[in-house]
Amino acid sequence: MSYRRFGLLADHRRSMMRNSVTSLLENGRIKTTETRAKDIRKVTEKMISLAKKGDLHSRRQAESYLMKEDVTYKLFNTINERYTNREGGYTRIIKTGYRKGDGAPMVIIELVD
Repeated sequence: MSYRRFGLLADHRRSMMRNSVTSLLENGRIKTTETRAKDIRKVTEKMISLAKKGDLHSRRQAESYLMKEDVTYKLFNTINERYTNREGGYTRIIKTGYRKGDGAPMVIIELVD
């Protein structure tokens, strides 16, 4: 499996991804760079697929990745119900322009209703 490094050490990169996915599931949308959003999308869609399975093993896998227990509860009880009839494509990336400091393309990644 290939992944982007983002110029970070492995521990920092993993922590950044875990925090970003947790924030996206908690708030419904976050603003980040385009390349980070593409990697966040991969993990978020896998988390929602785990929630759709709904068994104990899937819950424990999600719990080990997400940073907050209440986000896991929300994922398995409310977010899961929104996507029961959907086969994929749980997130949307909307381009918003470029960051002023370094010109990085910025996007909003959000959960689809």
